[in-house]
Amino acid sequence: MALITLTTDFGTKDHFAAVVKGTILKEVPQTTVVDISHQVAPFNIQECAYLVKNSYHAFPKGSIHIVGIDSEWSPENEHIIVLVDGHYFVSANNGVISLITSEKQPEKLMVINLPNTDFTSFPVLDIFVPVACHLARGGQPEVLSSPFTELKELRDFKPRIENNGKTIIGNVIYIDNYGNVVTNIQKSTFEAYRNGREFEINARREKIYTIEKSYNGIVNFELDKNKRKGPGDLLALFNAADYLELAIFKSDLNTVGGASTLIGLHYRDIITINFL
Repeated sequence: MALITLTTDFGTKDHFAAVVKGTILKEVPQTTVVDISHQVAPFNIQECAYLVKNSYHAFPKGSIHIVGIDSEWSPENEHIIVLVDGHYFVSANNGVISLITSEKQPEKLMVINLPNTDFTSFPVLDIFVPVACHLARGGQPEVLSSPFTELKELRDFKPRIENNGKTIIGNVIYIDNYGNVVTNIQKSTFEAYRNGREFEINARREKIYTIEKSYNGIVNFELDKNKRKGPGDLLALFNAADYLELAIFKSDLNTVGGASTLIGLHYRDIITINFL
């Protein structure tokens, strides 16, 4: 059974995501369609890449991933099929694939050439869906595309190491549904420069001196409830994708707020780690 995932900036208010899923199921009824996210910030390629990069490998090899961000065709934004790590990606050539697969070498890179198709304002439906359905039926990408070599590359901004390895300067790359702030500082980078030293994480006026293993790691359950840290307190941890994350324990953006709102952090803002 074929599996197709969807990642877009369509949101859920409009009908776009439903039309895409309905068309896939009408064309290939036995297909399983999974939403990775439709809440990517509009045209935010870095955010889209973070979500897809950290989720596609959870799906079986042979899965087909429609990446519908900044997908309108132009001579500088071609429609492509990429086979990498045993997965198919159908996307625009806007740099998102280079970020998703930065550590993998593509097995196939093709530019889409659908016959008798005009470029429209809804390319995810009119171009990506027919291609994904063709692949889901077991069709070869070469039938609808031709070899391509000009994969657009975006450089994912990386942490800077300064002060002779005593300082890591990172940036916010993603803010999740809870308002938790994900940075581009990975656990491997942190451990490579820590060398057993104490540290201080600086986020605007806030300072954090410990990294928890879980969100409730800040709670000392041996203390009375009125003496322990708990809901509303700031913490740091390496998340499931091994990126440094700042969070408010049991946060809610709709009520008390989250790390992003309470600290005032936004996409690309600076987070600094000083080793003491």
